[in-house]
Amino acid sequence: MGEEKETVEVCLDHAGEARTDFTPSEGLTSAEADELLKVHGRNELEEKVTPSWLIFLRQLYQPMPIMIWIAAIIEAAIQNWADFGILMGIQFINATLGWYETTKAGNAVAALKASLKPQATAKRDGAWQNMDAAMLVPGDLVLLASGSNVPADCLINHGTVDVDQAALTGESLPVTMHKGDSAKMGSTVVRGETEATVEFTGKNTFFGKTAAMLQQGDDELGHLQKILLKIMFVLVITSLALCGTAFGYLLGKGEVFKEALSFTVVLLVASIPIAIEIVCTTTLALGSRQLSSHGAIVTRLAAIEDMAGMNMLCSDKTGTLTLNKMVIQEDTPTYLPGLDQARLLQLAALAAKWREPPRDALDTLVLACEQQNLAQLDVYEQMDYMPFDPTVKRTEGTIKDTRTGKVFKVTKGAPHIILKLTHDERVHHMVDETVAAFGLRGIRCLAVARTLEDDPDTWHMAGLLTFLDPPRPDTKDTIHKAMAFGVDVKMITGDNLLIAKETARVLGMGTNIQDPKSLPTMDAEGKAPKDLGKKYGKVIMEADGFAQVYPEHKYLIVEALRQNGFAVGMTGDGVNDAPALKRADVGVAVQGATDAARAAADIVLTQPGLSTIVHGIVTARCIFQRMKNFINYRIAATLQLLTFFFIAVLTLKPNMYAPTEEQCKEAGQPADCGEEWPDFFKMPVLMLMLITLLNDGTLISIGYDHVKPTTMPEKWNLPALFAVSIVLGMVACGSSILLLWAALDSWNHNGIFHKWGMGRMDYGKITTMIYLKVSVSDFLTLFSARTHDGFFWASKPSPILLGAAMLALSISTILACVWPKGKTDNTPTEGLAYGEYTLMPLWIWIYCLVWWWIQDFMKVGAYWLMHKFNMFDINSALVVNKRDATSVAHDPLARHSVGLVEGKLLAAKVGEAQDKIATVMKAEGGLGRFSANLMRASANLAHISAGLKQGVQPAAVKGDLEGGVANLEQAVDNLENATADLNPQLRDEINPVLDGVRDAAERLTANTAAGLTGANPHAHGHGALARVSNPKHHAAGGL
Repeated sequence: MGEEKETVEVCLDHAGEARTDFTPSEGLTSAEADELLKVHGRNELEEKVTPSWLIFLRQLYQPMPIMIWIAAIIEAAIQNWADFGILMGIQFINATLGWYETTKAGNAVAALKASLKPQATAKRDGAWQNMDAAMLVPGDLVLLASGSNVPADCLINHGTVDVDQAALTGESLPVTMHKGDSAKMGSTVVRGETEATVEFTGKNTFFGKTAAMLQQGDDELGHLQKILLKIMFVLVITSLALCGTAFGYLLGKGEVFKEALSFTVVLLVASIPIAIEIVCTTTLALGSRQLSSHGAIVTRLAAIEDMAGMNMLCSDKTGTLTLNKMVIQEDTPTYLPGLDQARLLQLAALAAKWREPPRDALDTLVLACEQQNLAQLDVYEQMDYMPFDPTVKRTEGTIKDTRTGKVFKVTKGAPHIILKLTHDERVHHMVDETVAAFGLRGIRCLAVARTLEDDPDTWHMAGLLTFLDPPRPDTKDTIHKAMAFGVDVKMITGDNLLIAKETARVLGMGTNIQDPKSLPTMDAEGKAPKDLGKKYGKVIMEADGFAQVYPEHKYLIVEALRQNGFAVGMTGDGVNDAPALKRADVGVAVQGATDAARAAADIVLTQPGLSTIVHGIVTARCIFQRMKNFINYRIAATLQLLTFFFIAVLTLKPNMYAPTEEQCKEAGQPADCGEEWPDFFKMPVLMLMLITLLNDGTLISIGYDHVKPTTMPEKWNLPALFAVSIVLGMVACGSSILLLWAALDSWNHNGIFHKWGMGRMDYGKITTMIYLKVSVSDFLTLFSARTHDGFFWASKPSPILLGAAMLALSISTILACVWPKGKTDNTPTEGLAYGEYTLMPLWIWIYCLVWWWIQDFMKVGAYWLMHKFNMFDINSALVVNKRDATSVAHDPLARHSVGLVEGKLLAAKVGEAQDKIATVMKAEGGLGRFSANLMRASANLAHISAGLKQGVQPAAVKGDLEGGVANLEQAVDNLENATADLNPQLRDEINPVLDGVRDAAERLTANTAAGLTGANPHAHGHGALARVSNPKHHAAGGL
């Protein structure tokens, strides 16, 4: 305990400098290695495995299961075995589901361990030997040869080697390493051979630090679990208060203790939504099946809820946003007459073994590109070939043209290497300028030079092939769709800063790409700084991405955003991404990811690119809506049941309404027919359990319901949710109390039932009638709750949900009609179909339907009031793009999050419009001025939105925004007028992009006003771009 832990700062040569202060190893003896092994341990990762039985056991002592245990113990104590059995069944079903979900996710550290390369060639006792890499120790001398895996963190002793670090850093091309450079465990030597000195092994390696970061944060409660616990806590406290009061009242009135306790516990169990976790888990499981059909395998069900609320998506670049394949670009500068791209590509192929499979990434680039035509090289014969050598850094071919018999040489390599062969200063200057210009855009160059047939010793620069790892064809559109759903996409890559900026520019993500200098590092214990979010939150939130980062940076970026209340998604495929994937709210391993990345992720994609993620966001929000609908209903149903029995027990005493002897005789019944009417109204345990099981059980079908996803990330606004549930529950409760009073009063000649000709009701039928009423109104409440601020007919329920409702309600109705006459749990019961008057079930249904309409109108009215006055921050919560914030008050980051994504989307849409206009201008011309005006107006609107966040009176917000929108509207109108005389086909190409500009500006305006003033973002008329008030917009070119 008292030992100080040795800490090693893990860094992939952040400064880019080689180590010069080390002494190359000459090998160890076996005795030395054994001693060092005792000090440093085996060269493998520590594996933390939780036994499966312990995972299951943990499911039984979480807060929610503890509540069920307490209720079950009380039921057993009073020998209520039926209810005890139901509770135990629910308990173990919940535990089994939780256990399955946890074990299914796998163990990320185990996958990392399995991905270690086990063999190494080391010098022991003066001789080279192949050995288990786990036995390596610091100071060992190892051999690194082409094709071998680096077995530990090693320092290069001499020479140069090319090392592929893609799995660690995401770099697109191998890195050339010289003496003193550090080759990291998990990377692969792709060219060259050298000896190296082992520097770090096991947990102290870069790879080991990655595994250690995967261990952090595992004990944290999931977001959905926290929300369910909050809801349960409120409902349990309410239930305990009301049930406790009722229990005390009954005891005070002389009720038998066991009877009073039995009634109270059953009411408590019926009112607490014990099945809430089962329904939510089942809904998530059904949703995961939907996602899997679209290429997204879910390994942690709660991640679906996290994805619905995700507002930050940190995406790896290489292989996710891009193709992870170098592609020749159109720009091809040439410096010899008669050369074009096709001819230059042929020359480059002649500097390779074009008749053999490509030997490295550059040969693959040249020989396998779409523009290459190797068939045209059949007329050439390769007489000699010099392969790539780390000291020469170029390839060279000696070629004979079989048609003429003449011989010439061709070489390819890095521009600065090839320039050393040529002597034309003018060309030197041109190439340097061109390479520098391409470099600013992150585009790489491959130089090609040749000799002429009549001068075989003089090299001439032929030209430059430009290449880049290009974005996937669908990436740009996918990113814009994600922005339209309120998700800010950030590029997080280990690749070069300039390459990252160029990729971001092409994709319309913004070019505010930062390097790691603006980011912190892990503390001495290898943990994230406690003030991480406070210090770096704003910088990270406003950045469009980060380049040249390492695993600890990716992890810290995710952690900083999470500390500030953002719901963070992270995509990746390599070992370097695993810690951040594990820490993110939603870790997404893309297609082709390493085992480590897949094991650390919550969702694994089986299709390439980001498009599956956007589809996943939509699906997740639909699933979230279904869960929210159920929880809204469940809260309302709980409140209805609780308050109904609480009020009924305290105010409606059945014996006060019992018929007199004369009334009994008048009705043709025994004179003592009123004696069975009890002191307080209660329902049999069996009926309460049937309501819970039938209604909650069939509500699993809500997982198939039709819902509409929101355009902003979802969040739980619990005060607003409870307010609506209270309105729904109180209307249902009020109608039940009214019905119970009218039924109890049915023996009164002046009572409602008597006046309406429904006759007198026996107490057994009153009990059964209330059972039917509560069952029917419970389910109808769901159909009102599922449409939120719309009327119940605003969204058609799915056939499966409708069928389940009809099944449950049919069973309840049949049971209410044919319930045997007698006593159930010492409470009189009798089917409503018995006796002379058999229409009571029909009247109960009509009564419930009438009150359902009233309930729905009351709900819509409650939403209208909340939206009008922004009660419970119902408007601002929608657009404040932080999961834990509902308003901008006292939260600078929440204020800055308003309109952030919308502003980026507007800039991207304006960029699209400008690109389209530039294309049209090539054909028609004359639109440049309007394009520039459009960009200025857009920038002005974004500037106004940003300025408003600095703190301004709410009254000024709408006016300023509308002024900015008016300017943008004028720019769009002017552009429309300018395109009116264009070719209809060209006009049809421009109109959709202008439509995109309008929509993005509308969205920015409405959401900024909602976030800063509380205005309803769904109301029309926020500015000049409100489409309903702009007939010209509808008429122009079919916009």
